[in-house]
Amino acid sequence: MQSDEAREVGAAAIVAGGRLLLAQRVGPPELAGLWELPGGKIEPGETPAEGLRRELVEELGVLTAVGGRVGADVPLPNGMVLRAYRVTLLDGEPAALEHSAVRWVGPAELSAAELVPNDRVWLPDLLTLLRVESARQ
Repeated sequence: MQSDEAREVGAAAIVAGGRLLLAQRVGPPELAGLWELPGGKIEPGETPAEGLRRELVEELGVLTAVGGRVGADVPLPNGMVLRAYRVTLLDGEPAALEHSAVRWVGPAELSAAELVPNDRVWLPDLLTLLRVESARQ
């Protein structure tokens, strides 16, 4: 790595119609079947927004606009960091291209969802985001 900056993994908090999009993991075995915010590694030379947009095309087949951060940084092994971003769906219907399923959840379903441990850190922030979005409608 050429800099001291942590490598980033981006996670997309996609909200539409007062609901949040979750994707069900297929692996590794210890995380298979759990739900997460879709996203992935930001490649060298990409901005977080560019990398997250690319990942969402690959994983869900959708075009998106990446907005501001949601919640705190989540440290990962090997000096990496997981960051969530508010993402707006611009075109396409999310499809499970690299997950076993995708689903839209409201606040009660999100609270009850079996989230991957790293994403559970953001649960209060995601619930607030859903409340704010619902109030706008």
